[in-house]
Amino acid sequence: MKLSERVDLIDRKLNELYPSPPIPLDHKDPFTLLVAVLLSAQCTDARVNKVTPELFALADNPFDMSKQTVEAIDQIVRPCGLAPRKAHAIRGLSEIVLRKHAGKVPSTFGELEELPGVGHKTASVVMIQAFGHPAFPVDTHIHRLAQRWKLTHGKNVTQTEKDLKRHFPKERWNKLHLQIIYYGREHCPAHACHGMECMICKACFPERKRKVKTKKA
Repeated sequence: MKLSERVDLIDRKLNELYPSPPIPLDHKDPFTLLVAVLLSAQCTDARVNKVTPELFALADNPFDMSKQTVEAIDQIVRPCGLAPRKAHAIRGLSEIVLRKHAGKVPSTFGELEELPGVGHKTASVVMIQAFGHPAFPVDTHIHRLAQRWKLTHGKNVTQTEKDLKRHFPKERWNKLHLQIIYYGREHCPAHACHGMECMICKACFPERKRKVKTKKA
């Protein structure tokens, strides 16, 4: 199957399975989304959603969050891992949002990526889900599936993002990244399919005989 045929098949199948994929992180505005996405680094969305109700009961806006101690934030977010780094980042970005952006989460990549704990992937998620800006954040699920489907030969998420943006139209990026995440979790997990078992892998590569060894992001 040619690359263009695989892209079309993948696009159609994902739209059939997930016509309206929900945002997996619970939030009510750009600030709570930003904090939730930051916490999701090397942590499951499900665990983040268990932690954020207590955190946002303590402080759900940059003004109140900036008044908290790092220790108080850390005590709540510790189950998400990488503590107290995340606690420092949450308090630090709250102070910067207040001081430099009048209490509003900035809506450009450059300004977002200047915030503590906010890398390109986190900024991309916020740009999509808070501001509707076209972006294609690549997490481990997406990086793995892009390799299994031969949509990229990139050794890192930066190259994978470039390749996926080239293959799919811009108007599909925002929904497609969620569709791939859900598909990876439900049908093509890291230690089960190996590029040979799920419906898309089998449809794209019916003659595949060996497990695909994916390179970590």
